[in-house]
Amino acid sequence: MILTVYPTVVLLAASVLTVAAGCRHSGPGTASPPTRCRETRRLMGVPWTITMYAESDAVGRRAIAAAFAEIERLEGILSDYDPESEVSLLSAAAPTQTPVPLSEDLWRVLREAVAWRDKTAGAFDPTVGPLTTLWRQARRSGAMPRADRLAAARQAVGAKTLELDEDRKIAMLLAPAMRLDLGGIGMGYAIDRGMGVLAGQGITAAMIDASGDIAVSGPPPGASAWMIDVAAFGDRDDGDRMTLALVNAAVTTSGDAFQAVEIDGVRYSHVVDPRTGLGVTGPAAVTVIATDCTTADAVATAASVLGPEAGLAFVESVPGAAARFVTSTAGEFRETRSSRWPSQIAQSRR
Repeated sequence: MILTVYPTVVLLAASVLTVAAGCRHSGPGTASPPTRCRETRRLMGVPWTITMYAESDAVGRRAIAAAFAEIERLEGILSDYDPESEVSLLSAAAPTQTPVPLSEDLWRVLREAVAWRDKTAGAFDPTVGPLTTLWRQARRSGAMPRADRLAAARQAVGAKTLELDEDRKIAMLLAPAMRLDLGGIGMGYAIDRGMGVLAGQGITAAMIDASGDIAVSGPPPGASAWMIDVAAFGDRDDGDRMTLALVNAAVTTSGDAFQAVEIDGVRYSHVVDPRTGLGVTGPAAVTVIATDCTTADAVATAASVLGPEAGLAFVESVPGAAARFVTSTAGEFRETRSSRWPSQIAQSRR
């Protein structure tokens, strides 16, 4: 029997059920039953919930505290909302007059982000910051960006604006008003690092959920997998839902379920196409399964920008990745799946 240990995890939910920190034994009748621990904290602007099983309360609490400490440390490096983070201070120095040494973590994320930029011909781009800033203003005002401001922001985006030195782990920001935005990959990286900390603490069955970006390790006691409820359009309708059974994997959804704006009759996502500077049009969403959350996060962002046709071809080129695109027109759902998408799911509510 598959034990559902994390009911109704809705990907990219606007809010996640906040559960008081605590540990409890998962089952009676055994001498030393595993202890189930769960705690929620707000980091990187969203709720993070860690659920895991340990040999004792003390081991569980120590492991969760260590994982959250690592995630909080990475927030101080990768968050573009924190003006004092390493990536924000780097962006504020643009254009840099001399090469800037990077911490190991920022170097790894930037190197990975640039690799995805090159693989997607710019559909994913860590230099998209000036455009995301402009698009946030458009979403607040409900009006399209002015053409001159959009053109100026686009000049500060692209491969020509960032230079990395592999040998020295340094960066040069080459354009005035340039701003790095790691929102499409940084959270996934932090989840993977948090999972690594839990593994280092001897935890073999765990899940980290950062408001819909999810990674799991081995299954809970007595179960064959973690049960993840995927809802491309959130709580707007039950027609797009399914439940995935995952082990040692990550899953995330990118789309316009909760952060969108309608301008001149067109619905736009918060996800910005670096090639145009505008939000991806919807209603549309893509769910990506991958072996790690860094990959799932980046691939979902890129696939959302590329759209179902080009996005599926891209996903097929990523080893171990699978995707499901869902679009909605007049309340009718249409889905397209990559060849590696699970052929059998734990439960379907379609």
